[in-house]
Parts: sequence; structure tokens; C-alpha cells
Amino acid sequence: MNETLLFDKLKELGFNTYEAKVYVALLKHHPSTGYEISKESGVPQARAYDTLKSLQNANIVVANGDKPVTYTPISPEDLLNTRERNYLDCIGYLRTTLPNLSKGETSEPVSILQGIEPIINKAREMIRHSKQTIFMELWREEAELLRDELVDAYHRGVLIRIVGFDGCALPGIEVFNHGHTHDVKQVPGERWFALAVDDREGMVGRFTPEQVRDVLMSRNLCIVAVIRKLVVHDICMLQVEKDFSEELANRYGENMKFFMREMFSHDLVSSN
Repeated sequence: MNETLLFDKLKELGFNTYEAKVYVALLKHHPSTGYEISKESGVPQARAYDTLKSLQNANIVVANGDKPVTYTPISPEDLLNTRERNYLDCIGYLRTTLPNLSKGETSEPVSILQGIEPIINKAREMIRHSKQTIFMELWREEAELLRDELVDAYHRGVLIRIVGFDGCALPGIEVFNHGHTHDVKQVPGERWFALAVDDREGMVGRFTPEQVRDVLMSRNLCIVAVIRKLVVHDICMLQVEKDFSEELANRYGENMKFFMREMFSHDLVSSN
């Protein structure tokens, strides 16, 4: 058992460090005296008694008899049920009350995430919380990092539409691979990334060989809609090019491929 993680989770429920240690020690050995609890928990004896008093006042610990007084914790089930009820009551009250304090519409902020780890972690979080749709454009490198979350979302029934670059592939998920990977890059090694989830949150940006990795992130519905429409547009154009490649070649001649690459890449590039 990872006790550090256990104490951290108890602190998220409102315990301080000593309270978390004393409660866990009591669960292991009860009833116990203050001296025994101090020894088991590693909390200094003087602080152990203060902590036990605090836990008594919070109805988490019960004192039994006297000379010497022993202490017994309430069960984990009772603790968690009480905290859950209180938390839900608090959330319900705030959901009702806070919107009434707002004067008019609040604008959704736009923020910048930098660095591969924060970007990928945020993308994982967004995908894990998806309920209806995921629209993405990404390269093979990022697809590998997000594979587990995307496959899990697919199995949860989330509609996933992906434009992939550089041979991007995901198990069971249809990927519309962009055939003009090299023309989409402004510079060698640059990669494009876009994600829109449930029409409520989006991120878009780039990764470069110089380790410039930044994305714009927002819950602004207009920005999210633009990202989604970008993906839809690219999928439509890729499918048209696939189904009517001969007709398009006849219409636009030998330069048709160049024209398509220029028109449907995200960054217009010069013809070298």
C-alpha cells in the first residue's frame, strides 16, 4: 500500500497530515490509547492528543471510558458516505447559487499550454471525459501517446473522427490519412495537432524540431466549432480526392496534386 498516496487522498477530503496519520493508525489498531496511537502513527504524543480531539469534534473518532481513555475510529464506509453526502450537498447549493451572482455572460478564456507532457496530459484528460464526439488531427507520434485513451473512448461508444499524418493508425478506429504529409509541414519535422471534444473544449497547436511545443486551449464554443469544422472539412476533401482522383487529374492536369496540396494544407507553403 502506498501510504503517501493514501494520506494525500485523505487530505483531499479535508484531513490535515496528522489527522490522516492518526485515522489510518486507528483503523489498523483499535481501540488504542493516545500513547499507542502516537507510537503507531509517528505523530508526536502532544500533537496526537490535539489531533484526536479534533477528530472527535468532527465525529470521526469516538472516545471510550477513562483511565486510560481509548479511541475508536468510525468505519471507512461511514466516513466516505458522510463526506460524499456533504460534498454533493455543497455542489448542489453552489450550482444553484453561483450562477445568480453572475452579471451577464462570462467569456471563456483562451490559454496556452507549453511542453509535450502538459499538452499530452491535458489531451488525455479531455479524451477520458469525452461523452459524445472526438474530432482530431494528429501525427503518428502523438497518436501513440494517446492510443489507450482513444481506444477506450471508442469502446465507450464515443464517435471519433481523425485526420492522421505520417501513417497514423489506431486499433479499431478509422483514420483518414492525409496523403500530403510533407507539404503540410512548414519546416521539416513540424507537426500539427488539433482536438475538439463534445463541442465543449478544444486545443490546437504545433510541435517543431526546435522543441517549440505549444497549443491554444479553450472552452469558447466558437473556437471549438472552428477546430471541429477544420477536421470535418479535411475529411471531406480527403474522401473526395480518394473517390475522384482520376476526374480531378483530368480536370487540373499534371499540377492537380500540387493544387490539392496547396489548397488543403493547414499552412500555405511555397513551391520549391
